[in-house]
Amino acid sequence: MSRKRLYLRPGDRVRHLRFDFWGVGEVVEEKHSFLDGGTCMVRVLFEDGEERSFLNDLDSELCCYYSGLRICDELPL
Repeated sequence: MSRKRLYLRPGDRVRHLRFDFWGVGEVVEEKHSFLDGGTCMVRVLFEDGEERSFLNDLDSELCCYYSGLRICDELPL
């Protein structure tokens, strides 16, 4: 069984590079499958009041990192 390379953890604060109007979000839940080929997901609660779910496996081209989600500490001031 291969280990997933996870990007986000509960408590991480994030922003989306293309959807700034969402505001800052906080990862409120992380779920991952222990089966090969299973998905890794995170739920993020944003300042606009919406919860959004994202794929969280850095080995997947659909990972939230590649779609523009960044940990706030990684963003330039």
